[in-house]
Amino acid sequence: MGLRGVGKTVLLDRLRLDAQKSNLRCLRIEAPEGRSLPAILAPQLRLVLHDLSREPKATELARRALRGLAGFVKALKVKYGDLEVGLDLDPEPGLADKGDLEHDLQALLQVIGMAAKSAETAVSLFIDELQSVPEQDLAALITALHGVAQTQLPVCLVGAGLPQLPGKMGRAKSYAERLFDFTEIGALSPDAAKQALLKPLEEQSVTITDEALELIYQHTQGYPDFLQEWGKQVWDVAVSPHIDREVVVAANRLAIATLDESFFRVRFDRLTPLEKRYLRAMAELGPGPHRSGDIAAVMNRKVNSLAPTRNQLVAKGMIYSPIHGDTAFTVPLFDTFMRRILPGDEWRS
Repeated sequence: MGLRGVGKTVLLDRLRLDAQKSNLRCLRIEAPEGRSLPAILAPQLRLVLHDLSREPKATELARRALRGLAGFVKALKVKYGDLEVGLDLDPEPGLADKGDLEHDLQALLQVIGMAAKSAETAVSLFIDELQSVPEQDLAALITALHGVAQTQLPVCLVGAGLPQLPGKMGRAKSYAERLFDFTEIGALSPDAAKQALLKPLEEQSVTITDEALELIYQHTQGYPDFLQEWGKQVWDVAVSPHIDREVVVAANRLAIATLDESFFRVRFDRLTPLEKRYLRAMAELGPGPHRSGDIAAVMNRKVNSLAPTRNQLVAKGMIYSPIHGDTAFTVPLFDTFMRRILPGDEWRS
């Protein structure tokens, strides 16, 4: 399953905790940029296999899977220089040791699935920032999961990523859209957003005016992370158990300042000067999505000359293409941040 949008990490953790309560073996992995799939998988697979090896029904199969993991690491260590994990058992010749990621990962997940089945449990891979996994590695993961699905072994993936994830998975393997369910986590409806604020307030016997609720919704546009931030600041600013428009206006400045210095700024600081100009040109046009030609026109540049910059921003997870030729921010409200941090017209030069 693929998840995308603001709040995805929170939901991913909630799903993982629920799975653990059902006695499933869960791997919590974040895929940072620049790391290979084997490097992020191997240490977590080692932990879960050691756990399975303590189950009497699965001891032998789990130990065999550990030997397979040893072969997997040894065979791919040269190809993937970031692959480092300590293993206790010697490899089993012929098991996941061919040095081909697509073949070896499928063989490894097969034997892990057999161990999990013997232990009457399942192994769930919870991978955040899945869009950061290189496309070739992602193709190998999809192939391996397809293989365990065909043999009905209890190994599954719950992934979270930015909006470009479904397209990337589709390019990696054309059958990905049939193998996975993709659920978009976007903005809440006005009623749902207001209920998210009202319910905790009511539990604390705090009242809030309809005008104040509407103002918070206008500022946040219903995005869960922003609702949490505005809710926190409103709570801190309020000096009585009644919240009105004046409280929200005061909290608004604090919420924006907090997001600017953390949520937004950490993304902005990763950008080159030209990338910043590209995003500022997008912001000039509004929240988007925007045609690539319109962005180039704002910058007084040819579309082709900006293609490398656009590709770099996609790779950094700053923008994505909802449909061919269109470009949109991956982070909601980023257009307003860009206008705040680069005001006026100096950014054009």
